[in-house]
Amino acid sequence: MPRTLLCFHAHPDDECIATAGVMARAADAGHRVVLVVATRGEHGEVQPGVLDPGETLADRRVQELHRSAEILGVARVALLGYVDSGMMGAPTNEAPGSFWTADVDEAARRLAAILEEERADVLTTYDEHGNYGHPDHIQVHRVGQRAAELARVPRVYQATMNRDHVLRNMARARAQDVEGPEPEVDVTTLGVPEAAITTAVDVRPWLDRKRASMRAHASQIAESSFFLTLPDEAFAEAFGTEWFVREGAPPRPPGAWERDLFEGLDGEEGR
Repeated sequence: MPRTLLCFHAHPDDECIATAGVMARAADAGHRVVLVVATRGEHGEVQPGVLDPGETLADRRVQELHRSAEILGVARVALLGYVDSGMMGAPTNEAPGSFWTADVDEAARRLAAILEEERADVLTTYDEHGNYGHPDHIQVHRVGQRAAELARVPRVYQATMNRDHVLRNMARARAQDVEGPEPEVDVTTLGVPEAAITTAVDVRPWLDRKRASMRAHASQIAESSFFLTLPDEAFAEAFGTEWFVREGAPPRPPGAWERDLFEGLDGEEGR
């Protein structure tokens, strides 16, 4: 039975890293995929020489978002209209119109209106830490959770990172003397520990599309970036599984993780 998956993200390009695989997978399975983004990413760090004369970063990032969505099979893209808050602690956090200062209930009503219009069966947000502490990602969790309550979405997943998987990959790379970029955040606080995971979706068959969606965000992800220069095998190990915590469900051991966001949904109350 075709369903509707709505993925809620903070900025253009977030979708290509966290949920590109499940979006492409769902679209190929005949489900409707909707992408909602809170901001236009006004305060991203633009790659040199990318913008055309007179072009704003926000305008370019929206164009890139639509190109990424096309690659992934997204049926609808919507923007909530807030301003990028910048990194935690930056003065832009408190700027008028920033997503970080948005009233949670008011923002949730904006999202809930789309959830209700689309009759969404599954919503993805972020974990409560926003994966790595970005204010807009934390706000996605708060707003998404409240919107799901207002719209009575049957199933909600928090997109996250498997912290133990990241640490294992880093240890393996060190043991093999593989050089990589120094992490910009404390990796011991990324995502959630493996024991908290409920759902692990294998998206390796869609990695070409996932990487293409990353490449679509040229203002943020350079050809020389970690994402686009990783050998295929290493990329598959790092990004071939997308990790989630299903709200209201107990954690599962690795051998018993859910393997699809729609698993068992036909037996639950739909919309």
